[in-house]
Amino acid sequence: MSNVDKRSITLSPELASAVDEVVAAGEYASASEVVREALRHWKERRDLFGYTLEELRALVQEGIDSGPGRYVSMEEIKAEARRRFGQVKRSA
Repeated sequence: MSNVDKRSITLSPELASAVDEVVAAGEYASASEVVREALRHWKERRDLFGYTLEELRALVQEGIDSGPGRYVSMEEIKAEARRRFGQVKRSA
């Protein structure tokens, strides 16, 4: 790790204690390693979902604009799935 950008962070007592515990248990060599891994996981999860805040807001607005929802029973969902499956099966 020759090129590093040092940062200072503040943790709640609970998070600081959790970091100290895993370092003391030997799971990590340092608190920095714990934070780096946590940030890598956060970034992977964020990249996996792939939505920007603006995109999420647009999706929420799309849902609001679509109007009120309606109750759909499990039987209706199954019937629609059977109907769609039948269409796919016939066209294949």
